[in-house]
Amino acid sequence: LLVASAQVKSAILLAGLNTRGETTVIEPNPSRDHTELMLRHFGADVGVAEQDGGKRRISIAGYSELAGTPVTVPGDFSSAAFPLVAALLVGGSKLCLRRVGLNPLRTGLLQCLQEMGAAIAVGDEQDQGGEAFADLTAEPGPLRGITVPAARAPSMIDEYPILAVAAAFAQGITHFEGIGELRVKESDRLAAMAQGLAACGVGVEEGADSLTIHGRGGAPEGNATIAAKLDHRIAMAFLVLGAAAEKPVTIDDGAAIATSFPEFLDLMNGLGAAMEVIGAPA
Repeated sequence: LLVASAQVKSAILLAGLNTRGETTVIEPNPSRDHTELMLRHFGADVGVAEQDGGKRRISIAGYSELAGTPVTVPGDFSSAAFPLVAALLVGGSKLCLRRVGLNPLRTGLLQCLQEMGAAIAVGDEQDQGGEAFADLTAEPGPLRGITVPAARAPSMIDEYPILAVAAAFAQGITHFEGIGELRVKESDRLAAMAQGLAACGVGVEEGADSLTIHGRGGAPEGNATIAAKLDHRIAMAFLVLGAAAEKPVTIDDGAAIATSFPEFLDLMNGLGAAMEVIGAPA
């Protein structure tokens, strides 16, 4: 593969189940490995080997005999990221998210938040079928700016929008490197983050594949209408910012949130947020 893609890799491995001999995918950097772990859990012959330069070689033997087995599906870390960060920013909060997936190829955001000084406790750690999960408890506290290296991007590519929100509240400068891939997501997320943060009174510098955020050391002004660009993660990230900003934040269209988290507004309001759909019937 020219670009690490868990989706493409998974499609090839699944096709390899019904193909004679061994099918191999070589990816330039490790991508999410849920498919390899679950296939192995069902009895497939899956081999993984690290190669020079950070490459990873994944092989599967065709016509493996699979067997049904119990599966625990952990909470999705990418969705959990939004209430998690909200709890770090809204004073008086204390939130426990239970059985959140902590696959090490997915948790770059957690590492970043811990480096920023976030008060996040990890408890009741478990493992089933190779998938790690645990309870995450978050409370508000001061955050500090950090530099996020490009090598961490594959483990948190979907979490940059909500990390950018956390960085806006932090003391000091946060710098994201090697995030050009964000320009070809559901929207140009790099540009959407920069424009949205600037509209909320946060200093930002946008590069071709980088973003620098000048943290306010407290709540940004808010008081802005954000173009969500039909992107669920941009929409949710700026609603979280609005929950902790000095003044309300509006997004122009929240329909895309249902792409990944249709219960988002109900869940957040159940936790104490005040998010509403403008113009909705009473």
